[in-house]
Amino acid sequence: MTVSEPELRPYEAELADGAVPAQRRDGVVVGEFPGLDDLDNPHYRDERRWVAGCVARIRSMPRPVTPLHEIALPAQLAGLKLYIKDETVHPTKSHKHRLAEALFLNAFANGWLRSDGPVVEASSGSTAISEAWFCRELGMRFLAVVPAGTAARKKKAISELGGEIKEASGAAISAVARKTAQETNGHFMDQFTYAERAYDWRADHGIAAEVIEAVDPDWFVMGAGTGGTVASVARYARYCDRKVKICVTDPENSAFFPGWRDDDRAATAPGSRIEGIGRPVVEPSFLFPLVNRMIRVPDPASIAAMRVAADRLGVRPGASTGTALYGALKILHGMHERGETGTVVTVLCDPGERYLDTYYDDDWLAQRGIDHTPWVPVIEDFLDHGTWHPPATWTAPPVPATVLWNM
Repeated sequence: MTVSEPELRPYEAELADGAVPAQRRDGVVVGEFPGLDDLDNPHYRDERRWVAGCVARIRSMPRPVTPLHEIALPAQLAGLKLYIKDETVHPTKSHKHRLAEALFLNAFANGWLRSDGPVVEASSGSTAISEAWFCRELGMRFLAVVPAGTAARKKKAISELGGEIKEASGAAISAVARKTAQETNGHFMDQFTYAERAYDWRADHGIAAEVIEAVDPDWFVMGAGTGGTVASVARYARYCDRKVKICVTDPENSAFFPGWRDDDRAATAPGSRIEGIGRPVVEPSFLFPLVNRMIRVPDPASIAAMRVAADRLGVRPGASTGTALYGALKILHGMHERGETGTVVTVLCDPGERYLDTYYDDDWLAQRGIDHTPWVPVIEDFLDHGTWHPPATWTAPPVPATVLWNM
Protein backbone atom coordinates (compact mmCIF):
# COMPACT_ATOMS: atom_id res chain seq x y z
CA MET A 1 0.00 0.00 0.00
CA THR A 2 1.40 3.37 -0.99
CA VAL A 3 0.90 6.23 1.47
CA SER A 4 0.65 9.74 0.00
CA GLU A 5 3.33 12.13 1.22
CA PRO A 6 1.07 14.56 3.13
CA GLU A 7 -0.17 11.67 5.29
CA LEU A 8 3.32 10.58 6.40
CA ARG A 9 4.05 11.21 10.04
CA PRO A 10 7.50 12.64 10.74
CA TYR A 11 9.03 9.31 11.81
CA GLU A 12 7.48 7.57 8.81
CA ALA A 13 8.81 10.26 6.53
CA GLU A 14 12.28 9.74 8.00
CA LEU A 15 12.13 6.03 7.22
CA ALA A 16 10.91 6.83 3.72
CA ASP A 17 13.92 9.07 3.21
CA GLY A 18 16.52 6.36 3.59
CA ALA A 19 16.45 4.30 6.77
CA VAL A 20 16.88 0.62 5.90
CA PRO A 21 14.27 -1.71 7.36
CA ALA A 22 15.32 -5.01 8.84
CA GLN A 23 15.76 -7.77 6.27
CA ARG A 24 16.28 -11.54 6.53
CA ARG A 25 19.33 -13.21 5.06
CA ASP A 26 19.63 -16.99 5.39
CA GLY A 27 17.01 -16.87 8.12
CA VAL A 28 18.91 -14.24 10.15
CA VAL A 29 17.58 -10.72 10.65
CA VAL A 30 20.10 -8.15 9.40
CA GLY A 31 19.84 -4.40 9.18
CA GLU A 32 21.22 -1.29 10.81
CA PHE A 33 21.89 -3.12 14.12
CA PRO A 34 23.04 -6.66 13.19
CA GLY A 35 23.00 -9.04 16.12
CA LEU A 36 21.09 -6.68 18.41
CA ASP A 37 17.42 -7.29 19.12
CA ASP A 38 16.84 -5.40 22.39
CA LEU A 39 17.46 -1.67 22.04
CA ASP A 40 16.43 1.66 23.43
CA ASN A 41 15.11 3.98 20.70
CA PRO A 42 18.31 5.23 18.99
CA HIS A 43 16.54 8.01 17.05
CA TYR A 44 14.16 9.68 19.52
CA ARG A 45 15.17 10.43 23.10
CA ASP A 46 12.43 10.32 25.71
CA GLU A 47 12.85 13.85 27.09
CA ARG A 48 9.82 13.55 29.32
CA ARG A 49 10.95 16.08 31.92
CA TRP A 50 11.64 18.73 29.28
CA VAL A 51 8.38 17.97 27.47
CA ALA A 52 6.41 18.19 30.70
CA GLY A 53 7.95 21.58 31.46
CA CYS A 54 7.10 22.93 28.00
CA VAL A 55 3.54 21.62 28.14
CA ALA A 56 3.07 23.08 31.62
CA ARG A 57 4.39 26.42 30.37
CA ILE A 58 1.89 26.48 27.50
CA ARG A 59 -1.02 25.37 29.68
CA SER A 60 -0.22 28.08 32.23
CA MET A 61 -0.49 30.83 29.61
CA PRO A 62 -3.62 33.00 29.89
CA ARG A 63 -6.46 31.85 27.65
CA PRO A 64 -8.91 34.72 27.69
CA VAL A 65 -12.21 34.34 25.89
CA THR A 66 -11.87 36.62 22.88
CA PRO A 67 -14.58 39.27 22.41
CA LEU A 68 -17.66 38.59 20.35
CA HIS A 69 -18.93 41.90 18.98
CA GLU A 70 -22.40 42.41 17.53
CA ILE A 71 -22.41 44.35 14.26
CA ALA A 72 -25.41 46.65 14.02
CA LEU A 73 -27.91 45.71 11.33
CA PRO A 74 -30.70 47.98 10.04
CA ALA A 75 -34.28 47.78 11.24
CA GLN A 76 -35.24 46.15 7.94
CA LEU A 77 -33.35 43.04 9.09
CA ALA A 78 -35.16 42.68 12.42
CA GLY A 79 -34.79 39.15 13.79
CA LEU A 80 -31.32 38.70 12.30
CA LYS A 81 -28.04 39.16 14.17
CA LEU A 82 -24.42 39.35 13.05
CA TYR A 83 -21.44 38.84 15.36
CA ILE A 84 -17.71 39.00 14.73
CA LYS A 85 -15.24 37.11 16.90
CA ASP A 86 -12.23 39.36 17.52
CA GLU A 87 -9.14 37.13 17.42
CA THR A 88 -6.73 40.07 17.24
CA VAL A 89 -6.56 40.23 21.05
CA HIS A 90 -4.29 37.16 21.20
CA PRO A 91 -0.62 37.87 22.00
CA THR A 92 0.25 37.32 18.33
CA LYS A 93 -2.85 39.23 17.16
CA SER A 94 -4.31 36.44 15.04
CA HIS A 95 -6.56 33.37 15.23
CA LYS A 96 -3.44 31.44 14.19
CA HIS A 97 -2.31 31.81 17.81
CA ARG A 98 -4.80 29.07 18.67
CA LEU A 99 -3.46 26.90 15.84
CA ALA A 100 0.14 27.37 16.92
CA GLU A 101 -0.70 26.35 20.50
CA ALA A 102 -2.51 23.26 19.23
CA LEU A 103 0.36 22.29 16.93
CA PHE A 104 2.90 22.59 19.73
CA LEU A 105 0.86 20.54 22.20
CA ASN A 106 0.21 17.91 19.52
CA ALA A 107 3.91 17.71 18.63
CA PHE A 108 4.99 17.48 22.27
CA ALA A 109 2.47 14.74 23.01
CA ASN A 110 3.62 12.77 19.96
CA GLY A 111 7.30 12.96 20.84
CA TRP A 112 8.21 14.90 17.72
CA LEU A 113 9.98 17.88 19.30
CA ARG A 114 13.55 17.76 20.60
CA SER A 115 15.28 20.11 22.98
CA ASP A 116 18.25 20.42 20.61
CA GLY A 117 16.35 20.76 17.32
CA PRO A 118 14.45 23.64 15.75
CA VAL A 119 10.78 23.98 14.97
CA VAL A 120 10.38 24.44 11.21
CA GLU A 121 7.29 25.75 9.42
CA ALA A 122 6.38 26.59 5.84
CA SER A 123 4.74 29.99 6.30
CA SER A 124 5.41 33.67 5.74
CA GLY A 125 2.32 34.97 7.50
CA SER A 126 0.38 34.73 10.73
CA THR A 127 1.19 31.07 11.43
CA ALA A 128 4.94 31.74 11.29
CA ILE A 129 4.55 34.75 13.56
CA SER A 130 2.54 32.75 16.10
CA GLU A 131 4.92 29.76 16.06
CA ALA A 132 7.92 32.09 16.41
CA TRP A 133 6.27 33.63 19.48
CA PHE A 134 5.75 30.23 21.12
CA CYS A 135 9.34 29.22 20.37
CA ARG A 136 10.57 32.41 22.00
CA GLU A 137 8.44 31.73 25.08
CA LEU A 138 9.70 28.13 25.28
CA GLY A 139 13.34 28.91 24.56
CA MET A 140 13.33 26.97 21.28
CA ARG A 141 14.83 27.77 17.90
CA PHE A 142 12.37 28.59 15.09
CA LEU A 143 13.01 28.51 11.35
CA ALA A 144 10.44 29.74 8.81
CA VAL A 145 10.72 28.61 5.20
CA VAL A 146 9.10 31.39 3.17
CA PRO A 147 8.38 31.79 -0.55
CA ALA A 148 11.12 33.62 -2.43
CA GLY A 149 10.27 37.30 -2.74
CA THR A 150 8.35 37.47 0.55
CA ALA A 151 7.99 41.11 1.60
CA ALA A 152 10.66 42.43 3.97
CA ARG A 153 7.93 43.53 6.39
CA LYS A 154 6.77 39.94 6.85
CA LYS A 155 10.27 38.59 7.34
CA LYS A 156 10.99 41.33 9.86
CA ALA A 157 7.92 40.37 11.92
CA ILE A 158 9.24 36.80 12.18
CA SER A 159 12.85 37.77 12.88
CA GLU A 160 11.83 40.25 15.60
CA LEU A 161 10.46 37.26 17.53
CA GLY A 162 13.78 35.44 17.18
CA GLY A 163 12.83 33.41 14.12
CA GLU A 164 15.23 32.55 11.32
CA ILE A 165 14.30 32.86 7.64
CA LYS A 166 15.01 30.53 4.73
CA GLU A 167 13.65 31.28 1.25
CA ALA A 168 12.52 28.71 -1.32
CA SER A 169 10.42 28.65 -4.47
CA GLY A 170 6.73 28.62 -3.64
CA ALA A 171 6.00 25.17 -5.07
CA ALA A 172 8.87 23.62 -3.11
CA ILE A 173 8.32 25.37 0.21
CA SER A 174 6.88 22.40 2.12
CA ALA A 175 9.45 19.98 0.72
CA VAL A 176 12.25 22.36 1.68
CA ALA A 177 10.80 22.75 5.18
CA ARG A 178 10.60 18.99 5.62
CA LYS A 179 14.19 18.50 4.37
CA THR A 180 15.45 21.34 6.58
CA ALA A 181 13.87 19.73 9.63
CA GLN A 182 15.52 16.41 8.85
CA GLU A 183 18.93 18.01 8.31
CA THR A 184 18.80 19.93 11.60
CA ASN A 185 17.25 17.25 13.85
CA GLY A 186 14.21 19.48 13.98
CA HIS A 187 10.50 19.03 13.40
CA PHE A 188 8.40 20.29 10.50
CA MET A 189 5.10 21.42 12.06
CA ASP A 190 3.27 21.14 8.70
CA GLN A 191 0.20 23.24 9.52
CA PHE A 192 -1.65 22.20 6.37
CA THR A 193 -1.56 18.51 7.31
CA TYR A 194 -1.91 18.64 11.08
CA ALA A 195 -4.25 21.59 11.73
CA GLU A 196 -7.47 19.58 11.85
CA ARG A 197 -5.83 16.80 13.87
CA ALA A 198 -4.12 19.07 16.39
CA TYR A 199 -7.09 21.25 17.38
CA ASP A 200 -8.67 20.08 20.62
CA TRP A 201 -12.21 20.64 19.36
CA ARG A 202 -13.82 19.21 22.52
CA ALA A 203 -12.11 21.79 24.74
CA ASP A 204 -14.18 24.46 26.46
CA HIS A 205 -11.54 27.12 25.72
CA GLY A 206 -11.55 26.65 21.94
CA ILE A 207 -13.12 29.01 19.44
CA ALA A 208 -15.93 26.51 18.78
CA ALA A 209 -17.08 26.36 22.40
CA GLU A 210 -16.67 30.11 22.87
CA VAL A 211 -18.87 30.92 19.87
CA ILE A 212 -21.50 28.20 20.17
CA GLU A 213 -22.03 28.48 23.91
CA ALA A 214 -22.25 32.29 23.70
CA VAL A 215 -24.78 32.84 20.90
CA ASP A 216 -25.80 29.39 19.51
CA PRO A 217 -25.48 30.61 15.89
CA ASP A 218 -27.23 29.28 12.84
CA TRP A 219 -24.17 29.84 10.62
CA PHE A 220 -20.42 30.10 11.22
CA VAL A 221 -18.73 31.80 8.27
CA MET A 222 -14.99 31.88 7.65
CA GLY A 223 -12.39 31.44 4.94
CA ALA A 224 -10.06 28.43 4.99
CA GLY A 225 -6.27 28.45 4.97
CA THR A 226 -5.63 25.05 6.48
CA GLY A 227 -9.28 24.30 7.23
CA GLY A 228 -8.48 23.53 10.86
CA THR A 229 -10.67 26.19 12.49
CA VAL A 230 -13.83 25.37 10.54
CA ALA A 231 -13.25 21.65 11.18
CA SER A 232 -13.06 22.30 14.93
CA VAL A 233 -16.35 24.24 14.93
CA ALA A 234 -18.12 21.62 12.83
CA ARG A 235 -16.90 18.78 15.02
CA TYR A 236 -17.88 20.51 18.25
CA ALA A 237 -21.35 21.18 16.83
CA ARG A 238 -21.84 17.52 15.96
CA TYR A 239 -20.40 16.37 19.28
CA CYS A 240 -22.72 18.67 21.27
CA ASP A 241 -25.72 18.37 18.92
CA ARG A 242 -25.84 22.05 18.02
CA LYS A 243 -27.59 23.53 14.98
CA VAL A 244 -24.77 25.66 13.54
CA LYS A 245 -23.84 25.07 9.91
CA ILE A 246 -20.47 25.85 8.34
CA CYS A 247 -19.99 28.16 5.36
CA VAL A 248 -16.49 28.52 3.94
CA THR A 249 -15.86 31.67 1.93
CA ASP A 250 -13.19 31.07 -0.69
CA PRO A 251 -11.32 33.74 -2.68
CA GLU A 252 -10.82 33.68 -6.42
CA ASN A 253 -8.28 31.24 -7.88
CA SER A 254 -8.37 28.86 -4.90
CA ALA A 255 -8.59 25.08 -5.26
CA PHE A 256 -10.84 24.62 -2.24
CA PHE A 257 -14.11 25.68 -3.93
CA PRO A 258 -13.86 23.52 -7.10
CA GLY A 259 -12.43 20.65 -5.08
CA TRP A 260 -15.35 20.71 -2.62
CA ARG A 261 -17.93 21.29 -5.37
CA ASP A 262 -16.69 18.36 -7.46
CA ASP A 263 -15.59 16.17 -4.53
CA ASP A 264 -12.12 16.20 -6.06
CA ARG A 265 -9.18 16.36 -3.67
CA ALA A 266 -6.80 16.52 -6.65
CA ALA A 267 -8.18 19.92 -7.75
CA THR A 268 -5.62 22.65 -8.42
CA ALA A 269 -5.82 26.39 -9.08
CA PRO A 270 -3.49 29.39 -9.57
CA GLY A 271 -3.69 30.35 -5.88
CA SER A 272 -5.24 33.10 -3.80
CA ARG A 273 -4.38 36.80 -3.63
CA ILE A 274 -6.08 37.03 -0.23
CA GLU A 275 -3.43 36.29 2.35
CA GLY A 276 -4.15 33.50 4.80
CA ILE A 277 -6.97 31.77 2.89
CA GLY A 278 -7.36 29.90 -0.38
CA ARG A 279 -4.75 27.51 -1.73
CA PRO A 280 -3.50 26.25 -5.11
CA VAL A 281 -4.12 22.68 -3.92
CA VAL A 282 -6.65 21.03 -1.61
CA GLU A 283 -4.79 20.71 1.67
CA PRO A 284 -5.17 17.60 3.87
CA SER A 285 -6.82 19.53 6.73
CA PHE A 286 -9.66 20.83 4.55
CA LEU A 287 -12.39 18.26 5.17
CA PHE A 288 -15.23 18.28 2.63
CA PRO A 289 -17.92 16.52 4.74
CA LEU A 290 -17.78 19.17 7.48
CA VAL A 291 -18.58 22.09 5.13
CA ASN A 292 -22.29 22.75 4.51
CA ARG A 293 -21.90 25.59 2.03
CA MET A 294 -19.20 27.42 0.12
CA ILE A 295 -19.29 30.90 -1.41
CA ARG A 296 -16.66 31.99 -3.91
CA VAL A 297 -15.99 35.67 -3.25
CA PRO A 298 -14.52 38.04 -5.85
CA ASP A 299 -11.28 39.62 -4.67
CA PRO A 300 -12.64 43.17 -5.12
CA ALA A 301 -15.62 42.29 -2.90
CA SER A 302 -13.26 41.00 -0.20
CA ILE A 303 -11.31 44.26 -0.26
CA ALA A 304 -14.51 46.35 -0.24
CA ALA A 305 -15.91 44.49 2.77
CA MET A 306 -12.56 44.86 4.54
CA ARG A 307 -12.49 48.62 3.90
CA VAL A 308 -16.09 49.12 5.05
CA ALA A 309 -15.43 47.05 8.16
CA ALA A 310 -12.40 49.21 8.94
CA ASP A 311 -14.66 52.28 8.95
CA ARG A 312 -17.34 50.67 11.14
CA LEU A 313 -15.60 48.32 13.56
CA GLY A 314 -13.07 50.69 15.05
CA VAL A 315 -10.26 48.32 14.02
CA ARG A 316 -8.71 47.57 10.64
CA PRO A 317 -9.13 43.91 9.67
CA GLY A 318 -7.16 41.96 7.09
CA ALA A 319 -8.56 40.95 3.72
CA SER A 320 -9.51 37.42 4.81
CA THR A 321 -11.92 39.02 7.27
CA GLY A 322 -13.42 40.92 4.34
CA THR A 323 -13.92 37.66 2.44
CA ALA A 324 -15.76 36.13 5.38
CA LEU A 325 -17.79 39.26 6.10
CA TYR A 326 -19.01 39.37 2.50
CA GLY A 327 -20.19 35.76 2.80
CA ALA A 328 -21.87 36.45 6.14
CA LEU A 329 -23.83 39.35 4.64
CA LYS A 330 -24.87 37.23 1.67
CA ILE A 331 -26.17 34.53 4.02
CA LEU A 332 -28.07 37.13 6.05
CA HIS A 333 -29.61 38.44 2.83
CA GLY A 334 -30.79 34.94 1.92
CA MET A 335 -32.26 34.41 5.38
CA HIS A 336 -34.10 37.72 5.12
CA GLU A 337 -35.48 36.84 1.68
CA ARG A 338 -36.82 33.56 3.06
CA GLY A 339 -38.35 35.26 6.10
CA GLU A 340 -36.02 33.50 8.52
CA THR A 341 -34.58 34.78 11.77
CA GLY A 342 -31.30 33.75 13.32
CA THR A 343 -27.65 34.49 14.01
CA VAL A 344 -24.53 34.50 11.87
CA VAL A 345 -20.99 34.60 13.29
CA THR A 346 -17.77 35.41 11.45
CA VAL A 347 -14.19 36.05 12.55
CA LEU A 348 -11.86 39.04 12.69
CA CYS A 349 -8.79 36.99 11.83
CA ASP A 350 -5.89 39.43 12.05
CA PRO A 351 -5.20 43.19 12.13
CA GLY A 352 -5.03 45.32 9.02
CA GLU A 353 -1.79 46.93 10.18
CA ARG A 354 -0.04 43.97 8.56
CA TYR A 355 -1.49 44.99 5.19
CA LEU A 356 -1.10 48.77 5.05
CA ASP A 357 1.26 48.48 2.07
CA THR A 358 -0.96 45.97 0.24
CA TYR A 359 -4.74 45.76 0.68
CA TYR A 360 -5.00 49.27 2.14
CA ASP A 361 -2.80 50.74 -0.61
CA ASP A 362 -4.83 51.80 -3.66
CA ASP A 363 -1.75 51.86 -5.90
CA TRP A 364 -0.87 48.29 -4.92
CA LEU A 365 -4.41 47.18 -5.75
CA ALA A 366 -4.39 49.02 -9.08
CA GLN A 367 -1.15 47.33 -10.10
CA ARG A 368 -2.92 43.98 -9.70
CA GLY A 369 -6.09 45.03 -11.48
CA ILE A 370 -8.23 45.00 -8.35
CA ASP A 371 -10.93 47.70 -8.37
CA HIS A 372 -12.96 47.36 -5.19
CA THR A 373 -14.94 50.59 -5.57
CA PRO A 374 -18.04 49.10 -7.31
CA TRP A 375 -18.47 46.74 -4.34
CA VAL A 376 -18.26 49.30 -1.54
CA PRO A 377 -21.88 50.54 -1.92
CA VAL A 378 -23.08 46.91 -1.97
CA ILE A 379 -21.69 46.39 1.54
CA GLU A 380 -22.70 49.83 2.82
CA ASP A 381 -26.28 49.60 1.50
CA PHE A 382 -26.83 46.22 3.13
CA LEU A 383 -25.49 47.41 6.50
CA ASP A 384 -27.52 50.63 6.28
CA HIS A 385 -30.77 49.53 4.61
CA GLY A 386 -30.75 45.73 4.30
CA THR A 387 -30.72 45.84 0.49
CA TRP A 388 -28.46 43.57 -1.55
CA HIS A 389 -27.55 44.76 -5.04
CA PRO A 390 -24.22 43.44 -6.37
CA PRO A 391 -22.85 45.56 -9.25
CA ALA A 392 -24.31 44.74 -12.64
CA THR A 393 -20.86 45.04 -14.18
CA TRP A 394 -17.41 44.99 -12.67
CA THR A 395 -13.90 44.28 -13.83
CA ALA A 396 -12.48 40.98 -12.67
CA PRO A 397 -8.77 41.03 -11.82
CA PRO A 398 -6.58 39.04 -14.22
CA VAL A 399 -5.80 35.45 -13.29
CA PRO A 400 -2.32 35.29 -11.72
CA ALA A 401 0.34 34.52 -14.30
CA THR A 402 2.16 32.22 -11.89
CA VAL A 403 0.98 30.03 -9.03
CA LEU A 404 0.57 32.01 -5.79
CA TRP A 405 1.82 30.09 -2.75
CA ASN A 406 0.14 32.24 -0.15
CA MET A 407 1.17 30.79 3.21
